Amino acid sequence: MNKKELEFNKNDDELQLAISQMNGRLQEIYLGGGQKKIDKQHSKGKLTARERINLLLDEPSEALEIGAFAGYEMYAEHGGAPAAGVVVVIGKVSERMCIVVANDATVKAGAWFPMTGKKNLRAQEIALENRLPIIYLVDSAGVYLPMQDEIFPDKEHFGRIFRNNAVLSSKGIPQIAAIMGSCVAGGAYLPIMSDESIIVEGTGSIFLAGPYLVKAAIGEQTDKETLGGASTHSEISGVTDYKVKTDEACIEKIKTLMSQLGAFPKAGFDRIKSKKPKLDEKEILGLFPSDRTKPYDIVEILKRIVDDSTLTLYKEDYGKTIVCAYARIDGWSVGIVANGREVVKTKKGEMQFGGVIYSDSADKATRFIMNCNQKRIPLVFLHDVSGFMVGTRSEHGGIIKDGAKMVNAVSNSTVPKFSIVMGNSYGAGNYAMCGKAYDPRLIVAWPSAKIAVMGGTQAAKVISQIQISALKAKGKEPDEAKQKELFDQLKNKYDHQTTAYYAASRLWVDAIIDPRKTRKIISQGIEMANHGEIEKFNVGVIQT
Repeated sequence: MNKKELEFNKNDDELQLAISQMNGRLQEIYLGGGQKKIDKQHSKGKLTARERINLLLDEPSEALEIGAFAGYEMYAEHGGAPAAGVVVVIGKVSERMCIVVANDATVKAGAWFPMTGKKNLRAQEIALENRLPIIYLVDSAGVYLPMQDEIFPDKEHFGRIFRNNAVLSSKGIPQIAAIMGSCVAGGAYLPIMSDESIIVEGTGSIFLAGPYLVKAAIGEQTDKETLGGASTHSEISGVTDYKVKTDEACIEKIKTLMSQLGAFPKAGFDRIKSKKPKLDEKEILGLFPSDRTKPYDIVEILKRIVDDSTLTLYKEDYGKTIVCAYARIDGWSVGIVANGREVVKTKKGEMQFGGVIYSDSADKATRFIMNCNQKRIPLVFLHDVSGFMVGTRSEHGGIIKDGAKMVNAVSNSTVPKFSIVMGNSYGAGNYAMCGKAYDPRLIVAWPSAKIAVMGGTQAAKVISQIQISALKAKGKEPDEAKQKELFDQLKNKYDHQTTAYYAASRLWVDAIIDPRKTRKIISQGIEMANHGEIEKFNVGVIQT
């Protein structure tokens, strides 16, 4: 076995291990609050959130879950909140693509943590951008009171969800709510601000204040069913539209309602018959280096993602640290912007390092992004970028101006954008490559992804130098051992904060995926985006 084959096998082993670890963590998350809580849910005649979703979807295995790692390793002092206590998936119900949001009552009775609110808002954002119907499977005790100051009052907090309910309705995007458990206080507004609501007898309830609070507030003695049960709201108040006896009947009612929906006009992205890549998708794992300092050929990875392994490279011999190409993914026409990691030599004899954006690379990408907007071609960004080139030569050459052009083009792009974070996504490189702040329709990460202002080693060096200088200014001269200890502490902390899991727990990315599913997820994303609208592209002001 030669050196190249050994390297390939090592890379494959490293990513296989990372994928296995990811799947192990997901299995724990899928248990929600644990088996005892699941058993308790079943004893009440209720299905769990994931069971409800699996019963609802046409093909559960084809669905894309958003934010499975939301809240991961957060809220430990409160007992944790797996998946932030809510399950969100994009899938098909009655052959209609939609987004489903289901409270997980096994996690603190479905109470809302700060990340629960953020995840719900992300679901609504996806529905708005892509004109997808949204189905809420409601089973929640409302705001998690010990953290109410972090979920209740601000612009992007709990109340924004009801505002979005109204906006979705005003745009004609259907919302169906199923009350399958508790629906208390402010949470009572979500299903009733939806277009249609279903309530399950015996388990579903809606009220602004529960029996205990009613007793405390006005002295009235009442029970849960009389106050806000299925019969009350279906026969007396008229708050709900349909009453059903079981969770299963509720799911069937939703399917019926979804089957009767009219369709929006499609955006019209070009699609032909799909062709599988000629080269094996599984080889992606061996081609992507586990050693982040080693170069590799991004084109070889792309050939294992695109149809027929065929790329039309744009400005192939110019700005080589970014690859721009037209291709098809599962039949869809796409424009690809990807960071190359090979070290290249320019005609002027200058060395350019892979993963760094130079002026010529930024200029090429800017023009390509504008072309894709003119042609109504969705854009796919694959990140492995350390940032823009620094130093006197780059500054004198106008790297800031060229970088600003690229950021401008990404910001004003109106065709759907999809981001795949393969490796590094550092600093302004994250922005130029359509990071979360630049409204990608979906942004997902490989387990190998790193997202931060800069790498852990560089950050630790900068911060430790600043702190050591501050100590010296006070007349305290730290010895070499102390300096190393400080550096190691900073690096370990920073390395932890750059991982794919840290990003996913805070919804900086929508999901962590197996790299071999990249092609499938891009295709799902474009199919989703094809339900939406496209505004006219206007790049804004770009200096020449």
